[in-house]
Amino acid sequence: MQISDKHFRVPASEWLLAALSVLCVSAVLLWIDLSPRVESDFFFSPEDPQLQAAQEMARRFPSPEQIIIRIAAPDIADAEYIAKIRNLTAALDTVTGVSGVSSITTEDARRSPVWRRLLLTPDNLATNIIVSAFDPDPAELVPRLEAEWAPYDADDFSIDVSGVPYVIELIRRNLLHDLVLFSSAAFLIFGTLVSLIYRDWRIVLGTVCTCMTACAATLAVTHLLNIHVGLLTANIAVIVFVLTLSHIVFMTANWKRCRQEPDEQSEDAVSAAVRITLQASFWCMLTTLLGFLSLLIATAQPLRELGVAGAVGTLTAILVAYGVYPTFLRNVPPARGKPARSSFSRIGSILPERGGRRWLVAIGVVVLSAAIGLRQFNTDPSLLSYFAPGSDLRDGLEIIDRDGGSSSLNIAVFDPTGATIDTDAFNGKMWMLQEALENDSSVGRVVSPAVLLAHVKQQPFMGALNWSQLLTILERPAFAATSRSFITPERDQGKFFAMMREAGRTEARQEIIDRALGYVEASGLETSLFGGSYELQGQLGQLIASSLRIGLGGLLLLFVGIAFIVSRTIPRTLSMAACLCGVPLVVLGTMGHLGMPVDIITSPASNVALGMGVDSMIHLVLRVRRLSPSSTTAWEAWMKARAQMWQPILGATLIICAGFGIFSLSAFPPTQRFGLAVILGTLTAATMTLVTLPFAANIRCGRLGGLARKVWQQQTSAQGQP
Repeated sequence: MQISDKHFRVPASEWLLAALSVLCVSAVLLWIDLSPRVESDFFFSPEDPQLQAAQEMARRFPSPEQIIIRIAAPDIADAEYIAKIRNLTAALDTVTGVSGVSSITTEDARRSPVWRRLLLTPDNLATNIIVSAFDPDPAELVPRLEAEWAPYDADDFSIDVSGVPYVIELIRRNLLHDLVLFSSAAFLIFGTLVSLIYRDWRIVLGTVCTCMTACAATLAVTHLLNIHVGLLTANIAVIVFVLTLSHIVFMTANWKRCRQEPDEQSEDAVSAAVRITLQASFWCMLTTLLGFLSLLIATAQPLRELGVAGAVGTLTAILVAYGVYPTFLRNVPPARGKPARSSFSRIGSILPERGGRRWLVAIGVVVLSAAIGLRQFNTDPSLLSYFAPGSDLRDGLEIIDRDGGSSSLNIAVFDPTGATIDTDAFNGKMWMLQEALENDSSVGRVVSPAVLLAHVKQQPFMGALNWSQLLTILERPAFAATSRSFITPERDQGKFFAMMREAGRTEARQEIIDRALGYVEASGLETSLFGGSYELQGQLGQLIASSLRIGLGGLLLLFVGIAFIVSRTIPRTLSMAACLCGVPLVVLGTMGHLGMPVDIITSPASNVALGMGVDSMIHLVLRVRRLSPSSTTAWEAWMKARAQMWQPILGATLIICAGFGIFSLSAFPPTQRFGLAVILGTLTAATMTLVTLPFAANIRCGRLGGLARKVWQQQTSAQGQP
């Protein structure tokens, strides 16, 4: 049969859709702000009790944010070192947004109980410069400060920096780097993969245009919903790209089969492929949607934002995939000659067809072995884990952490007897608490009203004054800001400001906080309020653990319901449920074995992997149902279905792994861990689908059934005897 040249013309509809895709992407880039936003309270939403407690602490004891600049030198007493400290201090003090700068050239650090704790290091090999700023914008303040200290940084004047604004800015920069890198890499990697798998430029063009349109539409809708690019949503474009590709892969596989099977040619191949694939795609979309919606039960703001953005992306992916991609398929000319051999066409021959019990036992052992790692599962990692071990940045943060702590814990105390801070009784109890905290290995620097009053008392002509007179001096305008940071105007409450050590921590933060609160009680005082970044991180760890238990548990129950609707038989449903349970067990257990911290960015990986991994099971089971009437046995239907579906299943798995493998290019460890966890879950789901599920759904329980019938017959006959 001769094929006319008109089959090879490029229809205007393809170019129109390609132009529309470029227009959508251009509009998003021009009119939507894609720069990541990370703020000091980025872990919690405004209505969270944890954040409200921290805000109440800030209202009761207003204090500036601090950036700690540690400067090491061979001799910190050298005149040249002191001169550089003086010049740098003066330069930093002129930066817009800075409210104050303290160093050994502005304060008597050797004599002052306050500044000795803040400015000197335990090893006397470095000193600190403390930069204070009220309500800083890290994206503006940190670059200005860097411009001032950068010329001084040298081997004999080594600078390391810490502090919440600085850490926030570093996280923001990592996210921005990832956003640019991932967008470029996704376009190149996915385009290359689709070219290798399908080897037709129209399919490649249609795939790229469809995925780009879905990404642009998702970013536009999330922008309208006021969901900004943040800790987790910075990766939403890659996730939507992968979700859209998953629909395309299965649609293309069914389209190719419909072209080759004469019994399905009553309608054109594209319409048949859409009809066959749409049902499975709908259920896959629903499971992925539920996976993202399950994140909404978390109170951590980034998880909820990812839940909303992921839900939008899931709906957009299926709408765009079925609204745009079929147009490109309709214009692909019939293949001439032999069909192109798939790059992994021989893999199907190694899929096992016998020895089901042995395979089920082997996979069960692997899953249970991985599940043992749940005992080492860590949802309360150090804040330092956000940066790569061995990097200069991580090393610098660890040095500052070792010197005096890197994460703040604020404890507001009062005397239950009604005594005020200007009495000997209250002051004595505060010193007991001060010493107890400083003797704890998990606590670094501690500043309190007791230390502040001791500092004032050491000033000239102040030694003879009583506590009330000293507090009156502190309340003068020149010292009012410092006084208000630690003492309430009524003098009935004081704040202990402790810097907690993160490096090498083996205890949960909450255990350390409980121990610190125990010191308060032992000193004769009581706690009225406590908070700070350390406490918020501890609460976040508990929220992550809770959301994983509740979210994954609820998600599995929902998926079991969907599995029953899809499979319509109890054995298939139970088999799918068992396979689904194996996915989070392998992912989370392996992370526990490897000692991988499960932070706010890594934690949703199991939900995402589960929601995406169940897709292959749904496609396979629906294909089994379609082939069952024409098969002599259930096992024959499963083998036929697997023979038809293993290539698109492995193709989708390859694409998902390649997509989330892009995350390995990140310099941000949490993003790397997120990508690795999703890849592990996807590979586990593919193994469960192609190996475990067929055997589990067809396992024979004849012996058990016969034994049960025999026991029942014996009991019945025994009851019938006189």
